[in-house]
Amino acid sequence: MKHAATRTLYDYWSRLRGSRTAPARTEIEPGDIRHILGDTFILEAGDRQTYTYRLAGTRLCAAYCRELKGRNFLDNWVGKDREAIACLLAAIVEDGAAAIIGLECQNDRGQKMPVEIMLLPLKHEGPHHTRILGCFAPLDQPYWLGLYPVMRQPILSLRLIWPDERPSFIRRGDQVPAIDHALGDVMAVDKPAHARPAVPRRAPAEGRRIGHLTVIDGGRQ
Repeated sequence: MKHAATRTLYDYWSRLRGSRTAPARTEIEPGDIRHILGDTFILEAGDRQTYTYRLAGTRLCAAYCRELKGRNFLDNWVGKDREAIACLLAAIVEDGAAAIIGLECQNDRGQKMPVEIMLLPLKHEGPHHTRILGCFAPLDQPYWLGLYPVMRQPILSLRLIWPDERPSFIRRGDQVPAIDHALGDVMAVDKPAHARPAVPRRAPAEGRRIGHLTVIDGGRQ
């Protein structure tokens, strides 16, 4: 996790959940994360193509220059990127995985800004994690942020963290040959180095296929 806000939110969520897969939605206290509240949001899972913003922080809304409450989170992407995010969200809702997404947000003037998004499952009225706690954390603060809306946000990297903290790196099938570069785009799980399986620098492009995605288990030492 590259940004202080995503690390803070993950630590808070981890403390709440304890040994469980995820905490309950009712356990989240806005006052506990007041200093990053403007970057956070909560999604409601409807079906596999609908993840509605229930709450959206002021700094997040400013990045898009509009109110996001009631909008579909998936509408920020199209094509293969939308399919990849939908697959990742399904793993969060159904299996209790957490996720980190690396984006290159762009405005209509062609200016770019790297962003890290964290998505964390929350229990709510049923067996599945139908609420998702998220954080939108720009890695830069360009002058145009809040003046010109983010219009496109192609994916740079996707990563799932399962409840047992086993990391999985997800890449589109056409990106798998560049696996060494892909692993360089994301950070290893915060655990002792001896507990993380090493990945050779020239790892073969192997992994489990999920639709058009390939999942490669393991971390980077």
